[in-house]
Amino acid sequence: MRRVLIDADGCPVVDLTIKLASKAGLEVLIFCDSSHHFEREGAQTIVIMKGPDAVDFKLVNAMDPGDIVITQDYGLAAMALAKGGHPLSQNGLVYTHENISPLLESRLAHFKARKQGVRMRGPKKRSKNDDLKFEAALTSLLFNVDP
Repeated sequence: MRRVLIDADGCPVVDLTIKLASKAGLEVLIFCDSSHHFEREGAQTIVIMKGPDAVDFKLVNAMDPGDIVITQDYGLAAMALAKGGHPLSQNGLVYTHENISPLLESRLAHFKARKQGVRMRGPKKRSKNDDLKFEAALTSLLFNVDP
């Protein structure tokens, strides 16, 4: 049976994900580190001690092919794809084998620029449209329908 695994640290769509996954009858696992503990009805929370990428590695080791992974982390999305998962961003972007390489390259370029002292703009403020795009994309994955 497929499940939904959430990289919950900094994730604004935890409650929406649980609501939609419960309609599909899927188990939800929330992964977070010890400084961001989440407890939600309808989901199991797995708390990992803080450490570089500790949550990401625990989540990927727990996932099975076919599981849906909610994350904003491109590295975790790449690992989920490699294991046959269906990673989805909190803004509704379905990560694919076609789009993950350019996203990882962009992340590396931004990292290098920041290391050289270039100031980067932060992400745009979350909008209602972001929630709607996420809901449509997750619904599509859960029920195998076109968004």
